[in-house]
Amino acid sequence: MGQQQLLLIVLSVIIVGIAIVVGINMFSSSAAAANQDAVINDGVDLASRAYQWCIKPTGMGGGGGDYTGNGTTLIMSMIEPTAIGAAAYTNANGSYVLTSAVAGLATFTCDGTTPDKNGSTCKVIVTVTDKGVIATVVQTRVTHS
Repeated sequence: MGQQQLLLIVLSVIIVGIAIVVGINMFSSSAAAANQDAVINDGVDLASRAYQWCIKPTGMGGGGGDYTGNGTTLIMSMIEPTAIGAAAYTNANGSYVLTSAVAGLATFTCDGTTPDKNGSTCKVIVTVTDKGVIATVVQTRVTHS
C-alpha cells in the first residue's frame, strides 16, 4: 500500500472514533434528561394521588382535608399501593419519599436513577397543598457522594 492509502485509513479510523465518542455522549445526556422528565411526571402523579386522598372524607378512607393522617407510612401506602408499610416508593425511574405531611401541605422528594455525563442524578421536590395540586418542582442535579 502507498503512503496516501495508509494516511486515508488512519484518518478514517480517527473520524469514526470521534463519531462514536460524540454519539455515546449524546445518548447519555439524552437518557439523563428522559429520566428527569419521568421523575417529574411520577412526582406530580404521586402529588395528585395525595391530593385525591386528602380531600376524600375520613369515613371513606381518606384524609378528610388533612395530610397528617396516621403518619407518612400510612399516607404513602394509601396513595401508592405498592408502598405498603413504607414511607417510600421505588420504580425504574427513581425513588420517591413522602418527606413532609402536615395539615395542609405534603412534600415528596424524588431522586432519579440515570446519571448524566458528570455522574449526577436528578432530584425533584414536589409540593401539594389542600387547595389543589400546586406542584412546585425544583430541579437540581445532585452529585453522587
